[in-house]
Amino acid sequence: MITTRPGYPRWHTASAQGPRSHNADAVGAYAAAGAPGIVFALADGVGDDPAAAQAARVAAAAAARTPVHKGPVEAVLAAQQAVRERSYGDAVLVVAVPVAGGYRIAWVGDARAYAWDGTALRRLTTDHTLAEYFRARRQPVTPRMEHVVTTSVRTTKPHEIGTAEVTGGGLLLTSDGVHKPLTGTEIRAILADPAHGAAELVEAAIAHGGSDNATALYVEAVEAESTTVRFPVAA
Repeated sequence: MITTRPGYPRWHTASAQGPRSHNADAVGAYAAAGAPGIVFALADGVGDDPAAAQAARVAAAAAARTPVHKGPVEAVLAAQQAVRERSYGDAVLVVAVPVAGGYRIAWVGDARAYAWDGTALRRLTTDHTLAEYFRARRQPVTPRMEHVVTTSVRTTKPHEIGTAEVTGGGLLLTSDGVHKPLTGTEIRAILADPAHGAAELVEAAIAHGGSDNATALYVEAVEAESTTVRFPVAA
């Protein structure tokens, strides 16, 4: 799906259930009246059941509707409150809140945000997983650890929420069903074609043997407006 709205960046989102029994990924996007842009959120439910799917939908919607001035950490905490009140499940989440010329990012779990300027792909988030915990301490890592998250929407404490900020360029949010089957080089190669976006990333992830739900949300860079200013010329 490609969405356009006057005064806002063009953005694409796509999702595939893959081999799972349920699609427990969800995205949210909301532009409040008078806000400087759109708040974007991507959630990935923990598990493969209706409770996980509901938790992801609740988290993404609550995060996206958080007032911009409250910032991305408060968006994650709003998602936490909503999940605790309205769901028995849990989810991981990444949210991007617009600021002048860019976005402020917050996340829990292994949902990711990347910056994309048309040439370089830069990862903005660090997975909150057991694998990353042990890597940071130079300890051995097993494949299973890549799938064990250390923070989630339901369980996180405010100081555990990851934060980042980016200015300029495009923005990519992904669930692990996209960024685990695909390398950074493969993601970059797909986005390098201007005709490609979220749908092509999801299709490639499934084609590369992805065993999870795969969801991507890609926000295109806003084209800068240019004006010509006439300066007075001395006689």
